[in-house]
Amino acid sequence: MTELSPQSPKTDRATVATKATEPRPVHPMMAVPPTSEPFTAPFPIFTESTDRLMHALQGRFTMAMSPASLMLAYLDWQVHLANSPGKMGELAQNALSKALPLSRYALDSLMGRTDPDPFVPLAQDSRFASPEWQRFPYNVMSQAFLYTEQWWHYATTGVRGVGKHRQQVVSFAARQLLDMVSPSNCPWLNPDVLKVTAEQGGQNLVRGWQNFCDDMTRNLTGRDYSADDTYAVGKGVAVTPGKVVFRNRLIELIQYAPATPDVHAEPILIVPAWIMKYYILDLSPHNSMVKWLVSKGHTVFMISWKNPGPEDRDMGMADYRRQGVMAAIDAINAIVPGQKVHAAGYCLGGTLLSIAAAAMAREGDERLASVTLLAAQTDFEDAGEIMLFVDESQVTYLEDVMWDQGYLDAKQMSGAFQLLRSNDLVWSRMVRQYFLGQTDHANDLMAWNADATRMPYKMHSEYLRRLFLNNMLSKGRYTVEGRPIALTDIRAPICAVGTTKDHVAPWKSVYKIGILTDTDSTFILCNGGHNAGIVSEPGHKHRSYQIATRTDADKYVDPDTWAALTPKHEGSWWEAWQEWLVSNSTGKTQPPAMGAAERGYPAVADAPGLYVLMP
Repeated sequence: MTELSPQSPKTDRATVATKATEPRPVHPMMAVPPTSEPFTAPFPIFTESTDRLMHALQGRFTMAMSPASLMLAYLDWQVHLANSPGKMGELAQNALSKALPLSRYALDSLMGRTDPDPFVPLAQDSRFASPEWQRFPYNVMSQAFLYTEQWWHYATTGVRGVGKHRQQVVSFAARQLLDMVSPSNCPWLNPDVLKVTAEQGGQNLVRGWQNFCDDMTRNLTGRDYSADDTYAVGKGVAVTPGKVVFRNRLIELIQYAPATPDVHAEPILIVPAWIMKYYILDLSPHNSMVKWLVSKGHTVFMISWKNPGPEDRDMGMADYRRQGVMAAIDAINAIVPGQKVHAAGYCLGGTLLSIAAAAMAREGDERLASVTLLAAQTDFEDAGEIMLFVDESQVTYLEDVMWDQGYLDAKQMSGAFQLLRSNDLVWSRMVRQYFLGQTDHANDLMAWNADATRMPYKMHSEYLRRLFLNNMLSKGRYTVEGRPIALTDIRAPICAVGTTKDHVAPWKSVYKIGILTDTDSTFILCNGGHNAGIVSEPGHKHRSYQIATRTDADKYVDPDTWAALTPKHEGSWWEAWQEWLVSNSTGKTQPPAMGAAERGYPAVADAPGLYVLMP
């Protein structure tokens, strides 16, 4: 642009101003002149709130699962399948090749011959295991169902071009629909139900109706197994003696009373997941991890999370780290001065602990003697079947559900976990209780499982997006106090525990901590599931584990090779872990006082405290 001089005889400032204000010619087809501002919604807050409110209302009927996510997955699969004539030809060939042996099996069964079953259920599928299902015509019905199940699995997998996540969603949805129509769920097609009904003159159905009414009453009134004094908190479970020595808006810190004349110098801090009440690790006296550790001469501290309500909607991951893990470590340092801390985190608590440990290492904070991760993930690329419910559509939908109420309700959360194991947790239970008239006798684990908690809106949204959706922690992009942290900064020895049947934190995912850190790491693989595998007290029958340590200088061993080469030991993994803790300790000393009133940490209540009792 040529600069105009104030002394120019051809142009003065008034002329320039007049020309600048003259309207430019506008093409008749242009709806807005080029100088117009971009369009913005007149009421953006109102329109966004309307969308969120609609999604929140829908979520009450969809168990907080996004219909759009399921529809997009279905369309992705359907369009690619329709454009794959080769795959459709394979499906037709597959159907025919399986139909012929099924027809031959049905004819032989009708003639009274007993041939081997052409279709074998999965190892965990016990719906057709009883001898009654081997008689005609029930054997043919079960085989026909397994034939259909296998065909649909083949149809919903291996379609070229379908996204991995969407393929898994479609396959999962097909399995859920098939499970609904299984002949085992129909009382007049289930030979076990028919046999029991004939033997008991229908009394099983009477008891089943009573069980159904009891469940409905429990759901409507909120009463659960923990209402029974046998497993009431502080009476039947969570009874290890101790004191609440610190309380803030988010946690109570419990210090357990010593049970031995002297104790190991380094105390243990247990960080449970906030998705559950802490007493999963302090159940009945015979299977309480806390009581067992205290009996072995350890000073144990436990975080008890507050059950959040609408007023806590804006509490995020940073609050859980600062007011949870870091506040607890500060309190322990005041009560047991001069000693490092063995920190152990369970499930989400372990993930939070790993974040806190990495942040501490970055700042040169060396107060941790060791880090133990119990069924806890730090890399979420292979986070198991729970990832079926994690994508952009689903997370956004869930955020809108939480936005309306300020938290994620326990019932909304449990629905997804029940679907992951619908055979065991939904349909088999329905057959057992409503048709066979059996009653599940309450135990401490069932009481704890019914005593679920809520999760704040901001924290759960951050957790899903930063960890599950974007996997920022394992990639070195997770920020604490505005700066990224790296797990490789951790120098304290690490022990990670995985369980063989864990569908929440698959053991191969937990195993990855060995390649995400640059310190000595010990991995323990024990049999059992996410909860029952961790609660594996000494003396528990049919328990086994494998354990091996990898130093920083050792070559990497993949998980399958590790499992094949590592010796198996009978018994509880607790004992091996406790030996590992002792090997990373400095000796024994006198038990510390209960709290430190002179340093601002008085004993304010008896264990189990107040927060664990919050409904």
